[in-house]
Amino acid sequence: MSGISRRRFLAASVAGCAATTLAGTKKALASGSFSGYPEGMGVLVDLTRCVGCRSCEAACNKEQQLPAPELPFDDKSVFDQTFHDGKQLRRPDENAYTVVNRYQPASSDQPVYRKVQCNHCSEPACLTSCFVNAYTKTKEGAVIYNSKVCVGCRNCMIACPFHIPGYSYSSAFDPVVKKCIFCHETRLKNGLPPACVEICPQEALTFGKRKELLKIGNNRIQTHPGRYVNRIYGEKELGGTSWMYLSPVPFSEVGFDPNPGNDPIINQVKDFLGTVPMVLAIWPAMFAGFHLLAKKHDGHEGHDQTADKTPGDEGDEQ
Repeated sequence: MSGISRRRFLAASVAGCAATTLAGTKKALASGSFSGYPEGMGVLVDLTRCVGCRSCEAACNKEQQLPAPELPFDDKSVFDQTFHDGKQLRRPDENAYTVVNRYQPASSDQPVYRKVQCNHCSEPACLTSCFVNAYTKTKEGAVIYNSKVCVGCRNCMIACPFHIPGYSYSSAFDPVVKKCIFCHETRLKNGLPPACVEICPQEALTFGKRKELLKIGNNRIQTHPGRYVNRIYGEKELGGTSWMYLSPVPFSEVGFDPNPGNDPIINQVKDFLGTVPMVLAIWPAMFAGFHLLAKKHDGHEGHDQTADKTPGDEGDEQ
């Protein structure tokens, strides 16, 4: 391995393997026991109020300092790109943490617009699938991500039932997963609503404590019979989410999985995680080792490379 200290590689691999084994044990014991913070915040999305203005997209872009889109935010032609051959095209990615899509429900002659972003699950599948603990569920309700420990395995992308995390391909040696972080650092932890909520001119997005939002949602359903489906999507689905939805049409007609179940993803695999054999921990440990080596090219490492050389190594470099 040119330019890599043998000693550092072995140390990193062993450390990664140990960390993975311990992390897996901890998660197995905690599986299904966490139902979110009681005072956690959330957002109630009322699809009857959204007009597809995409102000939320623009606000998110500015707040998170994302690159400008190919088409301006006031260009409604993007809604023609929502579907192609039955596949949804506009999804959150590394350049857009939220997108608004237009749907034409079979049960209505009016289009319905839906904002799509990370739903910040109470028991996040991305978190429980990550063997290096790159994800954290904060007390405020956000699911945030630490790129400094991520090794680019993309387990989170596979695990997420909402298909949200996007992978940045801008650098093959610096893996980064991109997704909505609920404006945690700039707003949420300071008690402020996320940028998308603050900008919405139709008040389609309501920010507050999750338990209070459920009361608001149920009150709207009861006081406006026939206007909403009698369900708050995200109240119980997959263990519950911080972002919840009210809809005038069946949720299956606006891109939701209508029957995801109420148990969090982790409950479906917790028995397996409790008995994960060592061989399944070895491959992520190797990824961790390579990742650490790639990020720690410093003066000390250069010294180690020199110290580790044997008389035969000089000949190999020629």
